Amino acid sequence: MTKPFLILQLRPETEASDSEFDAILHKGGLEAGQVRRIRLDQAALPDGLDLEDYAGVIVGGGPGCVSDAPECKPPLEARIEAEILSLMPQITARDFPFLGCCYGIGILGRHLGGDVSKRAYHEPVGTSDCTLTPEGANDPLLAGVPHEFQAFVGHKEALQSLPGGCVHLVSSPACPYQMLRYGAHVYATQFHPEADSAGFQTRINIYKHRGYFPPEAADALIAMCHAADVHAPELVLRNFVKRYG
Repeated sequence: MTKPFLILQLRPETEASDSEFDAILHKGGLEAGQVRRIRLDQAALPDGLDLEDYAGVIVGGGPGCVSDAPECKPPLEARIEAEILSLMPQITARDFPFLGCCYGIGILGRHLGGDVSKRAYHEPVGTSDCTLTPEGANDPLLAGVPHEFQAFVGHKEALQSLPGGCVHLVSSPACPYQMLRYGAHVYATQFHPEADSAGFQTRINIYKHRGYFPPEAADALIAMCHAADVHAPELVLRNFVKRYG
């Protein structure tokens, strides 16, 4: 690997951010020295950031929703969203390797002029039964992923239709647009490719008062996550790193 991956994180809670970062490294087969980590809750994107300095960009998840009205967004959330969106014209124009996880599909959809909203297809915290589309079965980032698999999800908004120029790669009954590709190298998932049961337990405890589920359901959700068989999604991260590293 000659260039590092740029990992952009949005979570303002240090425990959640650190857990996610460790999971991205582990599931992607990366060492800390092979990435540059920027927590956008703590720092803005550097002036003059040059994508050519990086092998690819990975964007983590977060509690924000791009479809919320601007006046309803806390200042920190609004700044983080603006920072990520400011990078997307370069990403898509250059077809630069990009993997947006959960929040990232909303960012990509918004940038492409797609319909991202809370109208339909939101999913409670838990697992989603995902299926590869014919195009997904032939995509290199889904190499080794079974035709049907479970993934961890939890989101209030979702793409309502496929944005122009995108290829639909993974679907589920509750949320049809679970993974897509724009161009040849720009990817986004609605599910969490980095998440495992321990990581989701951390997030459930941190976000149990953020409206994703009734707080009293936290213990049952944690038990459900530990009982789930979720392994296939991490191959998306591993394949991304192998392809572009």
